[in-house]
Amino acid sequence: LLLTGARRNEMASLRWEDVDLNWKTLSIRDKVEGNRTIPLTPYVEVLLLELQRLNQQPPKVHNLLHGKSTAPSETWQPSPWVFSSASAASGRIQEPRIAHNKALVSVGLPALSIHGLRRSFGTLAEWVECPAGISAQIMGHKPSAIVEKHYRKRPVDLLRKWHTKIEGWILQEAGVEFPYEASRQLKIIA
Repeated sequence: LLLTGARRNEMASLRWEDVDLNWKTLSIRDKVEGNRTIPLTPYVEVLLLELQRLNQQPPKVHNLLHGKSTAPSETWQPSPWVFSSASAASGRIQEPRIAHNKALVSVGLPALSIHGLRRSFGTLAEWVECPAGISAQIMGHKPSAIVEKHYRKRPVDLLRKWHTKIEGWILQEAGVEFPYEASRQLKIIA
């Protein structure tokens, strides 16, 4: 949420069919407009590729009687959800607050709501001097001015330019080392 500006339920309901690795976009079911397309930034792409790899691995079934692992049943299929959950009836993550709060405590951060991550995206976008209309479009805010409603039609590549800049700045400030050149090579391999 911090790197995409999306709402919690928009990301929780993301399906693999909504992730376009060729065009580097995410199609998000927007609570305001129905659907919106945002750029798939390099770091988020690497994270999603790892989730996809894990999602495509069938679970090992452990045979307690004989003490060995066996192949999963032939009816197993990968989850259609990007953020799947084996314990949720829906098959996707439902309530991330408990894990989120544990993660904050484990790294010594103060309390921060999940929606606070989304709010932070909008605030941090200002540090790279991103135009407010661009960050608002990425976040799925309804256009507020006449010009935004009727005259500004931004293509995803323009959003990508700024979204990648925002992501890079956030990672730099967080001390996350991520070589953008290396991520381009990963995309070719994937």
